[in-house]
Amino acid sequence: MELLLWKLLVSILAVLGLSLVAERVSPKVAGVLSGYPLGSAIALFFIGLEQGQAFAAEAAVSTLAGFSASLVLAGGYYLASSRIASSRLASSSRFSVKPASNGRVWFDLPVAAVAGVLAFLLASALLQQLTLGLIGGALITLATILLSARLFKHIDNVAPLKTQRLSRWVMLLRALMAAATVLLITGLAELIGPTWSGLLSAFPITLFPFMLIMHYSYGPAVVYTVIRNYPMGLGALLCYTLTVALTYPDWGVPWGTALGFVVATLYLWGLYQVLRYRGEKN
Repeated sequence: MELLLWKLLVSILAVLGLSLVAERVSPKVAGVLSGYPLGSAIALFFIGLEQGQAFAAEAAVSTLAGFSASLVLAGGYYLASSRIASSRLASSSRFSVKPASNGRVWFDLPVAAVAGVLAFLLASALLQQLTLGLIGGALITLATILLSARLFKHIDNVAPLKTQRLSRWVMLLRALMAAATVLLITGLAELIGPTWSGLLSAFPITLFPFMLIMHYSYGPAVVYTVIRNYPMGLGALLCYTLTVALTYPDWGVPWGTALGFVVATLYLWGLYQVLRYRGEKN
């Protein structure tokens, strides 16, 4: 019961924190931070505590390749949403930012969400058929990051949001979606084995519910900005997962996790310096 409560608490805080960044800072920064090891780190950490460090290390190898599927999810969500909304948005500004009060959001959002999840599951099923290993998984995700960054480059970055007050029910729903996903993945780990556990751990546990609520609250333009900047931040997850895959067997779960966060933080710090140098921080 204590472990269950920790899963709920950590997952909820991660999603709420990311949402506050988007609302108080900018969707662009939130998109970059979406690649910080939140959901996947939570899942791998608790898998390690429950199934052992060797199991978690093997799962982390599959997670490396699974990040490609998370980018496919983002791309599937964007394609479905933009195609459905293009006719409506063309009459004004396709990337204008305003609360999504239009009733069609109840159609647009579920279709985009289902398209994204199906794209993730299909990509994961294809990856499960491959024997990539540590280096192969890292290389295929790195290639997907570069390709996604190029494909998403045409999406405009929207300005920081003029925050509207979200209800407590919306905030609770956002957090519980992430917590439920963590519980599902970690609970099924023993049944589905390390390969599928690793692939499902790559599911954007914190990003996905965050995208849904931002879409509902502010419209699709904000989600598109998050998606555009997600590949840059995903490098942090790549660094984190490589680190834990290498350190869990010898260092154990707690120390491997701590070192993984250090490496991921250094990556994001370096990325921030590059963006600031290029004048793209805001």
